[in-house]
Amino acid sequence: MERRRFLKGAALGAGAAALATPAVSQGMKTMAIVSSWPRDLPGPGTSAQRLAARITQLSEGMITTEYFASGERVRGFDAFDEVASGQAESYIAVEDYWVGKHPAFAYFAGVPFGMTTPEWNAWIHFRGGQDLWDAVGGEFGLKGLPCGGFGTQTGGWFNKEINSIADLQGLKMRTGGFGGQIMAKVGVSAVSLPGGQIYENLVSGAIDATEWVGPFADYFMKFYEAAQYYYSPGMHAPGGAVALGMNAEWWGGLSDWERSVIAAACEEENALKTYEESAKNGEYLQRLINDHGVQLRSFPDELWTAFGEAADELYDEVRDHSELARTVTDAYWESMREIGGYRKLAEVAFSQQRNRVFGI
Repeated sequence: MERRRFLKGAALGAGAAALATPAVSQGMKTMAIVSSWPRDLPGPGTSAQRLAARITQLSEGMITTEYFASGERVRGFDAFDEVASGQAESYIAVEDYWVGKHPAFAYFAGVPFGMTTPEWNAWIHFRGGQDLWDAVGGEFGLKGLPCGGFGTQTGGWFNKEINSIADLQGLKMRTGGFGGQIMAKVGVSAVSLPGGQIYENLVSGAIDATEWVGPFADYFMKFYEAAQYYYSPGMHAPGGAVALGMNAEWWGGLSDWERSVIAAACEEENALKTYEESAKNGEYLQRLINDHGVQLRSFPDELWTAFGEAADELYDEVRDHSELARTVTDAYWESMREIGGYRKLAEVAFSQQRNRVFGI
C-alpha cells in the first residue's frame, strides 16, 4: 500500500516536471538587434556582434538575440524608428545619430570639446548621466545603455591639406552630430552618410573628406585610397560612446534577472571595446603611415579657435531648444568641469611628464 502511494506520487512528480519544461520555454525571449554598422566591420561591427552573442551566452539562451547589420533589416539611420515603434527590440548605434529627434541625444555619444571616455563613463554611472539619458530616451519610448567606447576620435581624412579656415570653405565632408553642425558653422558642407556608404562617396569624389573613428576602425575602411591626409585629434568626439537602445516597453516587461543580464553584457562590452581601441589604435596608425603612405597632420590653432567659437554658439542653441535640453546641457558641463578638472591634475599632468621624460 505504501509502495503504491509512493509510485503514484513519483508518477505525479514526473508529470509535474514534464509540464515545467514548456513553462521554461515560454519564458524565453527573442531580442532583435538592428545595427547601424556593416556586418563584420572591424571595430564597431565586430563589437556589436560580440555583444549580441554575449547576451545570449550570459542568459544561457533565455534571451536569444537576432542580430541584423545595417541594411539587412533596416538602413543604419532607420534603426531608431524601428525600435521606437516596437518593430525591433533594440538597436546598436551612436546616439548622436538622433540629434534631429532631440539635440540632447548627442550628450550620450560624444560632443565637441566634451568628456573623454573615462570622464563620460564617470558621469553616466555616478553623476546622474544615466537618469538624464533615460529622460531623453523616454520621450521616444527608448531605454539606452552604454556598450562601447571609442576613446578620442581622429579629426578625419582629407584629400588636401588643411592649413587655414579658408581651406574648409565649401569642402564636402561626411560628418554628423554636433561635430557636423560645428563644421557647417565654419564653412564646411556637412554630409550625413552611414558607415557603409562613406568609401564609395569618398572614392567617387562626391565628398572631399570624412571622419569615422580612429586608426583601428579606419584602417579597414580604406579611406587612404582617396584621402592621404589624416588629422588628429578631432574636436568632435573626444569620448565617443556606443549605445544599446531598447524599446522601453519591452525593457519594462523583462524580469529583474533579464534586465541584469543585458546590463551586465553591455557593461562588459563597454569596457572591452574601450580597451580594444586603446590596444590597437597605435599599431594601425603605424600601418597606415608605413604601408599606405598616410600623412599625419594636426589642425592649426586658428582652426581650434574657430571650432571653439562655433561650439559656444551651438551649445547656446541647444540650451534654447527645450527645458530638458537645457537641463542635460548644464548637468553635462558641470560634471565635466569637476571630473575633468581633477583628471587635469592627475592623469593629464602625469601623461605630459611621462611623455616628456621618456620621449613618448
